[in-house]
Amino acid sequence: MKLDKDEKDLLATYEADEFESVLTPARRKQIREAATSTFKKDKRINIRISGRDLEAIQKRALVEGIPYQILVSSILHKFVSGNLRDVTANKCMQSDATKPRR
Repeated sequence: MKLDKDEKDLLATYEADEFESVLTPARRKQIREAATSTFKKDKRINIRISGRDLEAIQKRALVEGIPYQILVSSILHKFVSGNLRDVTANKCMQSDATKPRR
């Protein structure tokens, strides 16, 4: 891998163990509490989905190396937090924009 001068300097500094954390104990506690509350799973749901969809989710989870329930939970979390994007919709909008107008 080729590195530019800045990347080489950064790598040398890292390898010389010259980095020092500025994370305070109070900030570490705040981050830990936020992470704990974010990933706390205290509710159960039951849903019915097609066998085909479940199989596809399970295969995808296997590829990702995680249990399928965690994958489903992650997808739902990303959706409700606004971080899940419909890539196919974006592709359709982009291809529509490139079509000639009449």
